[in-house]
Amino acid sequence: MKFLDQAKLYVKAGDGGPGCVSFRREKFIEFGGPDGGNGGRGGHVILQATHNLNTLIDYRYQQHFKAKRGMGGAGQNRTGAGGDDILLRVPVGTQVYAEDNQTLLYDLTRAGEEFVLAQGGEGGLGNAHFKSSTNRAPRKSTKGEPAEEKTIWLRLKLIADVGIIGQPNAGKSTFLATVTQARPKIGNYPFTTLNPQLGVAAIDQSEFVIADLPGLIEGAHEGVGLGDRFLGHAERCGVLLHLLDGGQSPQDLAKAYVTVRREIEAYGHGLEHKYEVLVLNKSDLMSPGDTERKRRAVAEVSGVNAMMMSGEQGDNVESVLRALAAALAQWRAEHPPTVVADTEAVRAQERMQEPERLPTERGWAP
Repeated sequence: MKFLDQAKLYVKAGDGGPGCVSFRREKFIEFGGPDGGNGGRGGHVILQATHNLNTLIDYRYQQHFKAKRGMGGAGQNRTGAGGDDILLRVPVGTQVYAEDNQTLLYDLTRAGEEFVLAQGGEGGLGNAHFKSSTNRAPRKSTKGEPAEEKTIWLRLKLIADVGIIGQPNAGKSTFLATVTQARPKIGNYPFTTLNPQLGVAAIDQSEFVIADLPGLIEGAHEGVGLGDRFLGHAERCGVLLHLLDGGQSPQDLAKAYVTVRREIEAYGHGLEHKYEVLVLNKSDLMSPGDTERKRRAVAEVSGVNAMMMSGEQGDNVESVLRALAAALAQWRAEHPPTVVADTEAVRAQERMQEPERLPTERGWAP
């Protein structure tokens, strides 16, 4: 399924039905009087968050939604039928923005949560409503009220506990595949991951959702490489796992760390204050002498000693998971979460995934 995390929609609720002008006419009833009913209410356009979805792909080819208008009133004090509501289902974590794509209208953070995008118009009044002691036979009714219509933006920000950040080809997808049941695309070239991936990791008595975010490059906070949208998915995370490619030289490692941190701080939105676990990946490619030089180079620019790990071989992976669990527990203690990742929903998505086939010299890998 194609991943889509932003969509523009035009929605219009249903107008209210008109009121009716009618008089009661029955045999042997000398003074019937007015009996025109009110019009029905127009249908609403409602957003509903559901954990069965993880993309906005449903709104890729259909962006216009119009609810039914209310029916007109009728004689015998009959109220017109209300228009049917339109229910638009979106993934949990979807934000609703106004047409300027800057003003946040609502944030759907729980499964089953609903938000009325456009209110249906109220029905008009029939002439029975205007009957009084001085006006026994009113011939007045009102039209139904016009409904709301607007253009809005939907923006999906994945809900995860830990977000993996780093430059392209740092081993983020390999780590996710090692510690979870997720099956992200893995390849020995940059930008293998084009869309965020989710998985559930477990260590000791802890479970948490990890998001593999596409690689960040210089200028990401300004949209280079779609980086601003990728960074948006990290806003929900409590802890950031910063992976560095251990196959690089000490100077390149230091530069890579500074580049990613600079982009995070330039993006803002609280990312720069999140807990960060710094890991030097691909330790299986380094000799003991290289390891010490590279750790020292990274420590000079970061101020911390990076952990060592090989996501491919599984070396020291459990220690990294324990560090993530400890950092996440401390973050939750200091920042009570307003959004909680649904581990069961992510597990269900993992079970439906199939390993992606990659091109090889002889065709396609099984």
